[in-house]
Amino acid sequence: MTIPRSVCVYCGSRAGAKPAYAAAARDTGEMLATRDWQLVYGAGDVGLMGEVARAAQTAGGRTFGVIPEHLFPREVGKRDLTTFVVTETMHERKKVMFMNADAVVVLPGGAGSLDELFEVLTWRQIGLHEKPIFLLNTEGYWAPLGSLIDHIIEQGFADSSLRELVVTVDSVAELETALVSAFA
Repeated sequence: MTIPRSVCVYCGSRAGAKPAYAAAARDTGEMLATRDWQLVYGAGDVGLMGEVARAAQTAGGRTFGVIPEHLFPREVGKRDLTTFVVTETMHERKKVMFMNADAVVVLPGGAGSLDELFEVLTWRQIGLHEKPIFLLNTEGYWAPLGSLIDHIIEQGFADSSLRELVVTVDSVAELETALVSAFA
């Protein structure tokens, strides 16, 4: 019997400057549903969060959303999810999302997405988990982050193994292949 998988997707509560970001979010949601992988995300119905969730739902996928009380109005909490959890704090939100996922995918996003990424990356770096972490580099969005990670390593603040803890993929098709491999 196959173990059902869940993928945590961190992404923007805004759509971003390029239509390709929303298209990649929709494609990601659809891909997860097609693979019968549950989407775990921030429970918002705005920006890329809304795009990925609606696409997963439209394709018949399972959705697990987690939102803190104080963001419910701003992120328009999406109540029609398979599982909907309201937390007191952002910290609780991040913990519940991470604990209910087998892998992490980061789409384009802002400071919140970076906060989520760096928390799980740090946890992986210090050995608290071995879940795979993927950056979906839509139209080169994450290229500056790759340069920053290289800079951190070059300046002696991290071992070169830091690069190996995050896998960057350029398309949803590459993401799907990478997830299949990670779940094998």
